[in-house]
Amino acid sequence: MRIDFTILILAACGSGLLAQAPHPSCEKCSGTYISASEIQAYLKRAPGRANNSVADQQVRAIDVGRSNVDIGVVYRGGTQSAGSAVAEHDQVSEVYHILDGSATLVTGPDIVDWKRRPADNDAVRLLNGPGGNGASIRNGATYELKAGDVVVIPAGVGHWFTKVNDHIRYLMIRIDPDKVTPLKDEAASQADLKKN
Repeated sequence: MRIDFTILILAACGSGLLAQAPHPSCEKCSGTYISASEIQAYLKRAPGRANNSVADQQVRAIDVGRSNVDIGVVYRGGTQSAGSAVAEHDQVSEVYHILDGSATLVTGPDIVDWKRRPADNDAVRLLNGPGGNGASIRNGATYELKAGDVVVIPAGVGHWFTKVNDHIRYLMIRIDPDKVTPLKDEAASQADLKKN
């Protein structure tokens, strides 16, 4: 008898779900296209291959309904050592798609000597919202990144480039459900590119 009762409950609940029409989380939004030439224009602005040079540039930041999705490009040059900072973002997750170069990346939640970045820091205001930096990561996972690789870094997870072999360039996708970063449309992107 209990099995029959469970089936009746599931059938009643299921029929209510079937009666509801799907509802998109981004009502009447349009897609966003970013050309390869726009991405390349940002990559060309990266600094030379001096030690420890980093260029993190936001190409677009798009409202997709319940979240923002930000697209950027990052260049890291030179050979970095354990002295480089661990980064952590409280609310923004990141996905890296490696375009070229190679590096060693360590990720993990146990950040040594974590300190909050100030709210007026450009990275906090414009790129990845509140978070902090640290000296190292305890018991982290180590990845040898190369062209074609993808790594996903959830919000709250420290990430630390312990070594960059000459350089590494990657496409950055930031997932910003709390919408802590400012939007950047095509016109703002083109204006930004004209600055340099």
